[in-house]
Amino acid sequence: MTQRENMFRVIRFEHPDYIPVVFHVPETVFSHYDPHAVEELLESHPIIAGKGCMRWDLVPKDGDRVDEEVTYFDEFGVEWKGAIDGIRGVIQKHPLEDFSKIREYRFPAIPPFDSEKERGEIASAKAQGRFTSRGLPHGHTFLRLTDLCGFENVLMGMADEDEDLIALIGRLEEYNAVFADHYARMGYDMITFPEDLGMQVGPMISPDLFRKFIKPSYHRLMRPARDAGAIIHMHSDGDIRTLADDLIDGGVDVLNIQDLVNGIDWIRERFFGKYAIDLDVDRQKITVFGTPAEVDAHVREEVEKLSSPAGGLMLKFGWYPGTPLENIKALMDAFEKYMFYWN
Repeated sequence: MTQRENMFRVIRFEHPDYIPVVFHVPETVFSHYDPHAVEELLESHPIIAGKGCMRWDLVPKDGDRVDEEVTYFDEFGVEWKGAIDGIRGVIQKHPLEDFSKIREYRFPAIPPFDSEKERGEIASAKAQGRFTSRGLPHGHTFLRLTDLCGFENVLMGMADEDEDLIALIGRLEEYNAVFADHYARMGYDMITFPEDLGMQVGPMISPDLFRKFIKPSYHRLMRPARDAGAIIHMHSDGDIRTLADDLIDGGVDVLNIQDLVNGIDWIRERFFGKYAIDLDVDRQKITVFGTPAEVDAHVREEVEKLSSPAGGLMLKFGWYPGTPLENIKALMDAFEKYMFYWN
């Protein structure tokens, strides 16, 4: 069974061979740990990592120093500070804090698409048995608004039904739609719509405001992909329990959410056997402060409660500084063991 067929079977509950796993190693790992220990861990887990994952070019040389005070502007004109080895910094200035500036604001130029080349790459990947996906950038709608205008300003503007803010939401949707429509036409297996909406407790935006100002954009952005027969993948970090029904309403097939902040039992009760879950495995508690045995037990519990021989579960983990190496090893061991739990 190819990787592509296995993914389809997971999502469609058609008895896959294994649970797909993504083990993400960001740039910051290579400058915060002993690189030889990192290399050993990656090479000793060939199923989810392997030799090709080591990046010696990202290991700091003698005298290298990360400038945590660096400031920069993104393509939308938002000022940031503190780029640390691939970890996003902190916004220093929102270009549209004053809503009166919205009317003169210009979005970044849309780069030209090479559709013929892209279709060829997609066809080649499918022919090789690889699952294809593409999507909007992380934080494409609500978070983009908060980047541009400021979090409190956005929520207050929504509450006040500010005309300029409403106009900006419409223009942002038009901008995002260019990309969403293009990807739908290209024939990707899955199109992704990543946007963090949750905090540690509850969402960043009330369900009422979400339904009025954000959800309609989501639906319109997802429609071309849905009409083209693509799988719709929605990512959101944080506690999104009060928004779950609204997210699913847009035709979402795969929901990428975090485990502990939403609750494993809640996820099972709400989604088991109905929707595929792309589960973000804990990066805050057990993997950071627990024992290797607790890490193993945590992964096993998630596999036992959220998957079945029919499928429905994918596992994902992002390795960030602060997590003990022995726990990373336990996590990697658990992934390579329990991904074949039902086989």
